[in-house]
Amino acid sequence: MTTAGDETERPGGFEAATGDGPAAGGTPQARAAEVRVAFEGLLQIRRLTHTGAGDPASVPAPWERQRPVRAVALALEASGMAASAVDASGRRTATGFRVGPGEEAGTVRVEWLGPHGGGAAQEEEQALAACAAALGRLGWEALLYRGPRRRRFLEVEPAGT
Repeated sequence: MTTAGDETERPGGFEAATGDGPAAGGTPQARAAEVRVAFEGLLQIRRLTHTGAGDPASVPAPWERQRPVRAVALALEASGMAASAVDASGRRTATGFRVGPGEEAGTVRVEWLGPHGGGAAQEEEQALAACAAALGRLGWEALLYRGPRRRRFLEVEPAGT
């Protein structure tokens, strides 16, 4: 049984890339198809649970609010953003977004990371702006901050909270 705050996935199910795991297996076309199906499912959840005015596709559903890391990772991957990846020893092997829990409950932190010396720091401002724009279209508010060593990151939460 999973709880409202449980971000774990059952074995064998779709897992949105958070940037903290290995690179997605299979072909890029197969992964794109999996992401497309999962994202269409998420939009269907939004349509079925939406009770307010406006476009239901632009408001995070209760399911997303309970699993913000998973929801934001899926939204970024569905928008065409690449996820970072790590190998078995924890070393970064690919440049892209990394999604993790934010400092406040219900918030998410999005960073742009890559292999040491791979140029992720030079790309982060533009890449995070693209992430913020993609999330904004889907009802997420993303604020840009500077953290340690002047690295930028987004703090993300459902809009209107």
